[in-house]
Amino acid sequence: MTARRAARCTPVYTVFFPLAPPTPPAMPAARFRDSARYWRTPLLPDAELVTAEYREHAFAPHWHDAYTIPLIEAGAQRYTYRGSGYVAEAGTVPFINPGEVHTGSRATDDGWRYRVVYVPVPFLHELANSLAGQPQDAPWLAPGVIRDPDFARRLAAAHRLLEAGADPLVAETAMLDAFSTLLVRHAQNPPPNRPVTADHARVDAMRERLAADLSAPVTLTELGAAVDLSPFHAARLFARTAGMPPHAWRNQLRLQRALAPLRAGASVADVAAAVGFTDQSHFTRHFKRMFGVPPGRWQAR
Repeated sequence: MTARRAARCTPVYTVFFPLAPPTPPAMPAARFRDSARYWRTPLLPDAELVTAEYREHAFAPHWHDAYTIPLIEAGAQRYTYRGSGYVAEAGTVPFINPGEVHTGSRATDDGWRYRVVYVPVPFLHELANSLAGQPQDAPWLAPGVIRDPDFARRLAAAHRLLEAGADPLVAETAMLDAFSTLLVRHAQNPPPNRPVTADHARVDAMRERLAADLSAPVTLTELGAAVDLSPFHAARLFARTAGMPPHAWRNQLRLQRALAPLRAGASVADVAAAVGFTDQSHFTRHFKRMFGVPPGRWQAR
């Protein structure tokens, strides 16, 4: 059985997390080597994340106690799952449910390169509950390869942001975007649509939290806890009310607060640090996107 295609299910929740899709990776010119890097992130407790490539290695039958969500970046992987054989090519997601025995090996002579996140069952289950606004059965996906380019881009963006240790507000937003897209489009028991109810008091409280110290990192989990909401619901409510996700609103505020010191003659590097951008290039990129010119040129007008 193949996974349902995105065209058969209109996104319900993920439209509230607008993130620029990454540039698709180029196909490699050489064969892959057997190499893997396992790592963790505090934004997804108890999860394992992997960036790897394989050619000679073949995975014997095994299982995981988490949801296995791989994204094939290049090459192709062959695997068996529930008595059937599958081939996952670049840009696809060969999802595996927890506790299910499967294998893995190359499907082309070059091997394959992929990114994987092993998501704890309680985390994805709680996200399904949050999406629906009521208790749900644990998510379950039909066997098969997910061929959904939009979802693949979202998953790749989230994995890269988590690996890079990016702004936690941006990374956590991207992560929830990817996982909610997965559940809404591809779960056998997709959570029902939960309308967003206006709550300006909570949104105002989140704005205050985001504005309190622009140099201090904030996660969606912390933002939601401050107003007694789940991270997903907090982001969805904020985006629906403010017209953009929390991280984008915070960056807009940073840019507005940068104008006065720039007018006063402060250096671009000092202003970038003072308003909470990670470095001058990050500040310049966002400034030019909003004002059409780099901050140095704006300052010299």
